[in-house]
Amino acid sequence: MFLSSVGFSIVIMSIWPYLQKIDQTADARFLGWIIASFSLGQMVASPIFGLWSNYRPRREPLIISIFISVAANCLYAYVHVPASHNKYYMLIARGLVGFGAGNVAVVRSYVAGATSLQERTSSMANTSTCQALGFILGPVFQTCFALIGDKGVTWDVIKLQINMYTAPVLLGAFLGVLNIVLILAAFREHRVDDSGRPCNSINFEAANTDEVQISQGSIDQIAVVSTNVLFFVVLFIFALFETILTPLTMDMYAWTQEQAVLYNGIILAGLGVEAVVVFLGVKLLSKMIGERAVLLGGLLVIWAGFFILLPWGNQFPKIQWKDLHNNSIPNATFGEIIIGLWKSPRDQNELPTGCPIEQAWCLYTPVIHMAQFFTSVVFIGMGYPACNVMSYTLYSKILGPKPQGVYMGWLTASGSGARILGPVFISHVYSYLGPRWAFGLVCGIVLLAIALLGVVYKRLVAFSVRYGGIQESPS
Repeated sequence: MFLSSVGFSIVIMSIWPYLQKIDQTADARFLGWIIASFSLGQMVASPIFGLWSNYRPRREPLIISIFISVAANCLYAYVHVPASHNKYYMLIARGLVGFGAGNVAVVRSYVAGATSLQERTSSMANTSTCQALGFILGPVFQTCFALIGDKGVTWDVIKLQINMYTAPVLLGAFLGVLNIVLILAAFREHRVDDSGRPCNSINFEAANTDEVQISQGSIDQIAVVSTNVLFFVVLFIFALFETILTPLTMDMYAWTQEQAVLYNGIILAGLGVEAVVVFLGVKLLSKMIGERAVLLGGLLVIWAGFFILLPWGNQFPKIQWKDLHNNSIPNATFGEIIIGLWKSPRDQNELPTGCPIEQAWCLYTPVIHMAQFFTSVVFIGMGYPACNVMSYTLYSKILGPKPQGVYMGWLTASGSGARILGPVFISHVYSYLGPRWAFGLVCGIVLLAIALLGVVYKRLVAFSVRYGGIQESPS
């Protein structure tokens, strides 16, 4: 999970300038499709790899999925070679990288099957910690590769350009190969029941009579669907938060694009560090009050974060009165709203700063004070990781002793769908109606999620607790 996360996040900041370099016909709309293609690929692949892992050794889907990601990264490094349609090759490459990332479902189903109920939360939190560290370090490596420059060096024999755009993705491919080697050398299939007793079978066959008796109970489908919905909401909210960060700070504080990329990069890195701390903390907290209570608390903290972000007062943002033709603040598309993340520094002198007059709400919506903003960031950065890890920990416990590959695939697919729809939602609402409506609607969505959790709270219990009489902690 760590190596895969580094391989994914190491190229994010260079996608837009690389796309401009290889294909002049690519615009912000197409950038939005490229960003979304990763989640689309993962959404399609997750149930497939999950089903595969139910009936075959998990080593197989893991190796094949990582091999697809390695091949996709190599394709990405060569998208400059074709004479035309280069942007479509990049689209295919990112989609295939996302397809390979569908193995997250396999990883989570393995962790669920290899741990007892008491071990599950801690193991899931450890996995999420490794994933979060990968997301933190990826952009750091990307920054180091910027020293290579735009031109870099060319290996004429194999037509390979090694520059600031391709070097990160080649490192991602190398990390994928390293992952395959580690799986072949170190990974072993292991399965225990919810009490921690070793099972002979790693897949669909029950290991012993006790497990057969326990598995006769049916999975609570209402709890399963509800957890999927809650997981979707959690990832939906964080995806839109990441998307809106740059345009919001540029509008409210008149930051240039260079400042927005630098400061928001620092903020996101800080959120990553905060997430690691939270992952470690929820392991202890869940033992004291249970997973359901931690999930509820996380949702309440997220709601507080977005409520704090609502504009108030009589101070208004600086207005952009100059020509806006090249401005990165969009009026319609997801691609345009995130394009400011990738604009090159040379464009800074050409672009005015402040809230663009094209967004009518800039004239009557109060500015979001810096104290509000940073308080909100801390709250959201605290609530999201807690809700994330508690969602799939509870999910794995609800599913019980049977192989969970397909169900984990659907959970991963719901998260991928959220990462696609979240940016689209926020780009339209924010552009046309402003932050008051955008964050107000988000607060409403979180309240609906809290209400749903309240309705199904008593149903979110482990399968073996419901049918097998195993005693669990306060959850």
